[in-house]
Amino acid sequence: MALPWKIVDQFITQDEGTLELRQRGKKDFIITLGTQVLMNSMAQRSEIALGKLGVNHLKNHPSPRVLVGGLGMGITLRAILDSLAGTAEVVVWELNPKICQWCQGPLSDLTDGAVMDPRVCVETGNVVQGIRKASQGNSKGRFDAIILDLYRGPHSRTDKKNDPVYGSRAIAHTRKALNPGGIFAVWGEDHDEGFMKRLAREEFSVEFKRPGKGGYSHAVFLAAKKNI
Repeated sequence: MALPWKIVDQFITQDEGTLELRQRGKKDFIITLGTQVLMNSMAQRSEIALGKLGVNHLKNHPSPRVLVGGLGMGITLRAILDSLAGTAEVVVWELNPKICQWCQGPLSDLTDGAVMDPRVCVETGNVVQGIRKASQGNSKGRFDAIILDLYRGPHSRTDKKNDPVYGSRAIAHTRKALNPGGIFAVWGEDHDEGFMKRLAREEFSVEFKRPGKGGYSHAVFLAAKKNI
C-alpha cells in the first residue's frame, strides 16, 4: 500500500496559484500547482536527457557558459554539471526563490546539492531577462548552451510571434544570446511542429527526441546555432 503524501512546504504564487512540495518516502517527492503535478522525482527521464543532450557538445570545452531556465527539483541541473568541466559557469534563472530553498533543503539529496555547486549562480527572475541581456551584450556575455526546463513547453496554442519564450521574436533573441555552434535545448510535453519550423527559420539545425523506450514520454527539442 502506497504511503500517503505529506505536504513539506507550500506557497501562493502571484499568478498561478498554490505550489506545494509533497513527500512520501526518502526520495519520493512531487511538486504540484493546484491539482496539477508539475514534477515527480521518480519520473525524471526526460529532464536528465535534456541536461545531458543540451551540453553534450561541451564535454571538451575548457570553460563553457550555460544558461538554464527553471530550477525545478535540480535534476536537469545535476545532469548538466555532471557533463561539464570544473571550470564551467552555469547561470540558473528561477522565478520563485522558494524553489531554490527547497533544492538547498529537502530536495538537496536528490542531486547531491547541485544548486550549491560553486559553478552555479542562481538569479531570481524570468529567464527571458537573462536571454535578452545576453543577446544585447558583447560576446563575453553569450552562452554556449541555453537550456529551458520550464513546466510549460511549446505547444500548438503558442503565440507564434509574440510568445515571450517560444515565439519567433523570442527565438531570435535566443539565437543572438548563443555563441556560434551553441545549443538551444527545450523540454516539452509533446512534439510541436510549429516550434520546430520557427527554430529552423532562425537558422537553427533542429532535432526532436523522445528519451527512453516504450510508453508515453516527454520531448526534448535540440536546436544548434549554425556557424554562418
